[in-house]
Order: sequence, then structure tokens, then C-alpha cells
Amino acid sequence: MTVHPIGVHVGPGLNDENELDDGGPLARAAEMDADGVQVFLTDPQSYKNPRPRPDEADLLTSDVMVVVHAPYMLNVATTNNRIRVPGRKLLAAHATAAAAIGAAGLVVHGGHVLADDDPATGVDNWRKTFAYQQKDGGFPLPLLIENTAGGGNAMARDLDAIDRLFDAVGEFGAGFVLDTCHAWAAGWDLETVVDDVRARTGRIDLVHLNNSRDPQGSSRDRHAPLTGGEIPTELLVEVARAADCPVVLETPGDAASHAEEIALLRTALA
Repeated sequence: MTVHPIGVHVGPGLNDENELDDGGPLARAAEMDADGVQVFLTDPQSYKNPRPRPDEADLLTSDVMVVVHAPYMLNVATTNNRIRVPGRKLLAAHATAAAAIGAAGLVVHGGHVLADDDPATGVDNWRKTFAYQQKDGGFPLPLLIENTAGGGNAMARDLDAIDRLFDAVGEFGAGFVLDTCHAWAAGWDLETVVDDVRARTGRIDLVHLNNSRDPQGSSRDRHAPLTGGEIPTELLVEVARAADCPVVLETPGDAASHAEEIALLRTALA
């Protein structure tokens, strides 16, 4: 098994004036002995375009893996033009900004269609998102679609839905992020989840290794510490081992607790 980076989701490390706050993400990585960081480039509920970061050059040249997460409300699957069209433009803007700091990929949720819509329309809207971007040379870094926890009209909640989605976007090189809390909430079997996903996507590029505060199949997205939730820690470790790719922790806790989680994973996966 290849030794892959283990990262942690951290704050942007910027104040309101777009200045570094307490050293920024690289300082947080050093504090936790993390191999990587995942960051938002704007408020995750904002439609604002990202601004150039003052630590852009440092992030670009660092050995620390950087992953960027797109805003939560971005939804390119929807039939609502007022959300979908600005979402496409915002996705492209975040991809450009993420590439500027050397990010390994841009994580984006699969989104959803309205209750009365045919999910096939959402799948086609995803295809069009990639197709339109191809006219401008494509996305400048891998776009990594993440499975989600709830919603029957979601593009990436059910394995069959993911199958349909990747039939449409796989040709564009779309990647996949497996979130263990989301998979657990959706009722997936974590003992077989890696094979189940790869059978539909052909790949897993990143694992969000999160425990869950709620029972399996709850449709609730509430993360728990790696060793402090409803999912057995040994099962989470086995998912990381089977996926054989970089891991990002989105678990609650302070720097000390994240450092302990990273050390536990390194030992378990060694």
C-alpha cells in the first residue's frame, strides 16, 4: 500500500482584510503534523468569487497537500436557472483559484433537482457543466464529486444515482470523494463501499474519513470524532486502507485531537 497524505479540514486562515491570520493553513498543518489541508476559499454559503490569497506562493510550493472545497450552496444539477447558471460560473472561478494555490483537486457536492423534476435532467445538467467548460479548455484541476447524506432527489446520495452520474461525466475525467459519514447516513455498507463505489465510478480520489453521530441510514450529516461516533473505528480504518488514496479528516475537535487522529491513522495504515 502506498503511503498517502493524511489531511485535515481547516479554516481559511484569513481575516476580513484578506490578510493571514495566525499563519494560515500551513501553520495549522504543522501544528497537527498533518500532510495536507482542505480549505474553503470563501464563506461556504457565499456566491462571491474567491480573492487571490496572500499565501498563494507558499501554498503553491509547499509539500503539504492542498484540497479546496467548493461552496455548499453551489448546485449545477438544478433546473432553477437562477441557481444553476451562476453556479457554473462560480464553480469555474473556484477551480481557477484552487489551481492558483496548487490544489490537488476541487471538492464539490453532487447537488440535487427539485422534487418534481426527473433526476435525469440533473445528470444532463452536470454533463453540460463539463461540456461548456471544455469550450474554455476544461477545468484547470480535477473536479471531485462528493457523495451526500440525504435527499431522494440528490445526484450523489444513492449508488445507482452515482452510477448514472458517472456514466455522463466520467468521460470528462470527473473524480470522486467518498465521505464515510455521508455513506453511513445514506445506509451504504462500509464493509464493501470501496468496491461498490469503484464499480460505478472506476475511481476514488479522496476519502473524507468522518465518523457519524447518528445511526446508519439516518440521512443525517453530523460528523463525529474518528473514535467517538456510531461507526466502528476499525471499519473506518479499513475503508481508508481499501481506498488507498489521500484522506482528509472533517471531524470536530481541536488541533490536539486532530493530531491524535492523524497519529492513529498513520500507525494503523503503516
